[in-house]
Formats: sequence, C-alpha cells, structure tokens
Amino acid sequence: MKKILLLILFFVPFICSADNLVKDPLGSVQWDDMYGAFLKGHPAVFDDKVKVIAPSYAEDPMNVPVTVDASELTGIKKIVIFADFNPIPLIARYYPTSADAILSFRFKIQQASPVRAAVLTDDNVWHVGGVWVNSAGGGCTVASTGRLANDWMDSLGNVYGKRWKNDNSSRVRLRINHPMDTGLVPGIPAFFIEHLNFRNEVGDVLAHIELFEPINENPVLTFNFKNKKPSSLIYMTGSDNNGNEFEAEFK
Repeated sequence: MKKILLLILFFVPFICSADNLVKDPLGSVQWDDMYGAFLKGHPAVFDDKVKVIAPSYAEDPMNVPVTVDASELTGIKKIVIFADFNPIPLIARYYPTSADAILSFRFKIQQASPVRAAVLTDDNVWHVGGVWVNSAGGGCTVASTGRLANDWMDSLGNVYGKRWKNDNSSRVRLRINHPMDTGLVPGIPAFFIEHLNFRNEVGDVLAHIELFEPINENPVLTFNFKNKKPSSLIYMTGSDNNGNEFEAEFK
C-alpha cells in the first residue's frame, strides 16, 4: 500500500516582525527605528481599524489636535502613540482597562512627521495606524507661554473638567494646568506630567495613561469610560516628574 502525503496550506495575514518588516504605508525612513524603540518583542500589522485623526497641516505646532480611535478592535492591552520625526518621539502610553479605546489630546510637533498609534491586543500583535502631519515646526523647542507669567506656579496642577454620561459610558474632558516643558529649551529642564490614573468610587481601575514631554502645555484630554454604575464618581490622581501630585473627581 502506498502512503500518500497531504500538503495542507494555511493562509494567515502577513505581519511584520523585527526580522521582516513590511513596507511602511506612510513611507517614513524612521519606521524601522520606531518599531525597535517602542514595539519590539511583538509582530506588527498596519491596520485600518486603528484610526489616527489629525490635521494634514498643523497651524499651531505647539497644539496639534489628535484623536486615536481603535474601538473596532477587541482585547486591547495598551496603546502607544508616537511621532517619528519628533526629537522626543514618544507622546503617550494608554491602558484603557475599563474604557473605550478612544483618546483625544494635543501635542507639540517639531517638523512634518507621521503620527502613529500602535495597539497591542491579546494575541500579542501590534495593530498600527497613522497619518502624516505637515508643519512649519519648532513646537518642541519653544518655551511654554505660561512661563511668561510670574504667577504660573500658583495654578500648577489645577484641574478643570466636565463629564457627560449615559447608561453605558461616561465621557470626561479635562484640562490640567502644567507647562509640560520638553527640556529642549536652553535653561529650562524637562518638567511634565508623567501619570494619570482613573478609578471609580469602589476603587476599580478605569484607565491609566503615561504622558511624555511632547504633550502640549496645559494638556486637554478626553476619555470615554465604561459605566459599571452610572451614578458612580470618577476619581483621577496624577503626578509629574518633579513629584508634584494632583487629583480631581468628576460627578
């Protein structure tokens, strides 16, 4: 009796790893370096489900509005946001534990650059989306405008915000007074918010975000939290790299 060998082919999506990076759809010469710096250790795929919404041209390089929307994905562990050609590329790391995978913020851009969001899912694959943002630049190497006022320290860490809620979710938009200095201006060291943590009134973690120097002065951030109990308060605590702490609650 002859033995018959069957060859079965399995077709899987083509993904990139450290040894085999697919071509960057944005054509950035920095893509390989960005992968090695922030995504190394897991394969990556460029995915239209990760949307980065930003202006094609940044009129104000110190305040570039961006929305990241990865709500079409499931099993999200974290989101890493970076700009390839910024002198400090890393903008934020977001952990939406009990929140929608949507984040809005503003940041400083130094020159025309791809702005990307990479989403790590439970299968340990990075899903990457991004857009080019053109700019005259210089946003990372200019002193914050608040430092021109002698009393800027008096309002450091003050939090202003508003919450909108329905039965399933709460949208929180907040502003924190802080110069968010990059450390790239002569004579002004890096001084920026490092962490923000969000919990409900029984201590359940809703989300955690790590911020970095490119986030804009007096940052404005928008989050969408999932409501386990619509009437529950949302508590925020945070700190900067000089050890200053601040907190707020959203009713």
